[in-house]
Amino acid sequence: MVLKDIQKNFPFINVVNYGGKDYIGIIINQDQAITSMYDYNALRSNEERKLFLNLGNTWWWESNRMIPINIFLREMNALDYTIVFMNTKDVNVTLGTTVNLNNLTIKRVKRKSVQLIRKPKN
Repeated sequence: MVLKDIQKNFPFINVVNYGGKDYIGIIINQDQAITSMYDYNALRSNEERKLFLNLGNTWWWESNRMIPINIFLREMNALDYTIVFMNTKDVNVTLGTTVNLNNLTIKRVKRKSVQLIRKPKN
């Protein structure tokens, strides 16, 4: 019930289970080795929580969600003390989407096959 409310009202929020503990926040980047995220529970004041949710909302609706939030919004640098680094193989993402910078470098190449045919002379 609570997870559905979070997903509906705050689609940018991730719920991650790591080491038997649940973390709530926004995943910055998840690659093959390390997952980094802003931990909502580590925020010190209600003003910072409001800022966190407002910046998350801005990032979700104004970006393509492939660029990490800390690159898209420089205002997130004020909340760097809440960043948690986790070993990716032990991370279980319960709710939310993940961002991976490696996916930006993959280019799709469309190959076209062109065949030249001579017209027969009549």
